[in-house]
Amino acid sequence: MTSETETSLLEFPCRFPIKAMGRQNDDFESVVKEIVSRHANLWPQEPIRCTPSKAGNFVSVTAVVNAQSKDQLDAIYQDLTDCEQVLMAL
Repeated sequence: MTSETETSLLEFPCRFPIKAMGRQNDDFESVVKEIVSRHANLWPQEPIRCTPSKAGNFVSVTAVVNAQSKDQLDAIYQDLTDCEQVLMAL
């Protein structure tokens, strides 16, 4: 049986950026923020960044969290990929 530290290259707790991409609309940022905040605290003094695509059809939202474990990050990514508005999560 392997421990979490043996299966992850990250040392927890750590600062970890979560990026989600979706179609440009008025509530995409708040949807991503709500999903991420369900699982983790946002990193203090680190604003959520939104970057539109060149044509303006898509947007990426980056939220930096105070990650406590691999399981926590897995839960965030699972919820993001389960969301119909999220096209990709990195």
